[in-house]
Amino acid sequence: MSRHSRHPSQTSIYHVMLKGIKRQQIFERKDDYRKFIRILHNIASPQENPNRPSASHCSIGAYCLMPDCVHLLIKEEGDSISEVVRKVALRYVIYYNGKYNHSGQLFQHRFKSEPVNDEAHLLTLLSYIHQLPVAAKLCHHVEDYDWSSWREYIKAANRVSDFCAVNKVYERIPRQHLIDQVNTPLPKALLVHSFDRYRGFVPDASVIDFLTTTYHIKSPKDIKLYPKQQRYKMLKEAKDFGASIRQLSRLTTVSEYTITRASSKKIL
Repeated sequence: MSRHSRHPSQTSIYHVMLKGIKRQQIFERKDDYRKFIRILHNIASPQENPNRPSASHCSIGAYCLMPDCVHLLIKEEGDSISEVVRKVALRYVIYYNGKYNHSGQLFQHRFKSEPVNDEAHLLTLLSYIHQLPVAAKLCHHVEDYDWSSWREYIKAANRVSDFCAVNKVYERIPRQHLIDQVNTPLPKALLVHSFDRYRGFVPDASVIDFLTTTYHIKSPKDIKLYPKQQRYKMLKEAKDFGASIRQLSRLTTVSEYTITRASSKKIL
């Protein structure tokens, strides 16, 4: 099946979402979030030669890094939106694969994007992107989340932001109006991202720690070495701990069908 071409934006601004393949967690530790932010910074403000900065590939209006996906508000400048996302994803995948000895894909093949053609849509997206962690129950207040651009918007009144085009946004939307909107929860009818799946979200690192500590195994994949009844018991207890079926299948390489059966069986 052929792919549909992306709809062009009249303002050159796009809302972009990068997702981990099969909902894989793409950030394991705080350093991973910091690395991704540094990549964004370098793409928006290249410093290949300290004495002669390179032209910007794009302008970043906002970002929010979630455990298994990334939301970005990007304006095309030097590169097309596809080129920008390719550069960001490639640099992070090289870092991630090298650090965690991971092979294969990390992100879904094709990123999602939507054009932003007017200020009303821009305002809604700025609220939406920054409210993601609150709606997902990862924090209580928008400004509490460490891995979004909202803190840059808050401090922009006192000094220049780190790298986001905060001042350009404030030229289009009055500062206090934006702050009020971002702090007003959006109705669920406007939310295109499913927050419910984050409720009770357990990071990969926690699931791995649970399995290796509880069952004294070196790797979650060792579960496949155990007899069927014991294997089912381990999988059911991991599911009860909070791991999702897809997550367990990815970490243990046991099929989702088997994990579903183990979860539904009464283990003696």
